[in-house]
Amino acid sequence: MARGDHIYVRRGLRYSHHGIDCGDGTVIHYVGPRASVRQVERTSFEEFALDDDVLVRAYDERLSPDETIRNAESRLGSAGYHLLRNNCEHLSAWCCTGRAASSQVRRWVVGSQGAVASFVAAEAVGAHVLVLGTLGASVVAMVRPIRRRRRWRRAEFVTEGV
Repeated sequence: MARGDHIYVRRGLRYSHHGIDCGDGTVIHYVGPRASVRQVERTSFEEFALDDDVLVRAYDERLSPDETIRNAESRLGSAGYHLLRNNCEHLSAWCCTGRAASSQVRRWVVGSQGAVASFVAAEAVGAHVLVLGTLGASVVAMVRPIRRRRRWRRAEFVTEGV
């Protein structure tokens, strides 16, 4: 990992948590319990990782590490967290590219639309459509992450002189 990298950890099968590696053993990311106000803070790398593997998100085009860190530092103390419109992945992507985006939210939205469409179709056509729709959605859900994983590179955390 390097200064200015968009890093993330997978929290089980539920979600992933994202932040910006400052290169000095700290990470800028959204912090706070679920029921309270979350804000952007700088914490230790260990507090961010919580013993999970830390991965690096690779971009084809991105801002320089200095610009990325400046963007992240400009958001310190802000409390505009929103699960669907401004989460930790939105923040990290914006810091690196200037565009806020969340692949997690995109997957959730597409998945929920597919589920609703399957139930509507099953109601209109019959139960066998529901079974076929579920099988098809399962295949897509399993194949799509495999293809996407090729764009991400695994990173190892190395402490120098600590």
